[in-house]
Amino acid sequence: MSTAWYFAYGSNMQSATLRGRRGIEYRRALPGRVSGWRLVLDKPPLFPVGGAYANIVADPTAEVLGVLFEIATTDLDLSEAGPLGNYRRISVVAQPLQASDTVDAYTLTSELRDPALQPTTRYMSLLIEGAREHGLPEDYVAYLGTLPACAETPEAEELRPLIDRLMRR
Repeated sequence: MSTAWYFAYGSNMQSATLRGRRGIEYRRALPGRVSGWRLVLDKPPLFPVGGAYANIVADPTAEVLGVLFEIATTDLDLSEAGPLGNYRRISVVAQPLQASDTVDAYTLTSELRDPALQPTTRYMSLLIEGAREHGLPEDYVAYLGTLPACAETPEAEELRPLIDRLMRR
């Protein structure tokens, strides 16, 4: 089986999301960073209800922390980057936190942005859980916990099962 590195910085950092909601198995998971990109939480949802999602934007002075997953190359066409046009897949150079070597990886970004949106507390709990699960630095986990978030709307909660079915490969 041919594999590739996928760099997750949002809810896909959480194994339960990547494996369960996305249906993607991974061989290895390493905490990592990508320089030249900054985490933002302003990507609008697929449907016009609910909170914002994680995204990254180019910023030569920043770095984003996340999880490097070794996955089958056939799984690179993550449903989020597929026909829905939710995100686009890009190549990045990533560095595992416990290593000096870098790896070529793929990640997702979106041009869709709305700075007026906030992520939901439910969504932020997925990021925090994934960051802790894979050993990201505690100061980064604490930082995620300080970011503004809002309650999930009843409409978004009702739509979540449908969205999950759309996102699963």
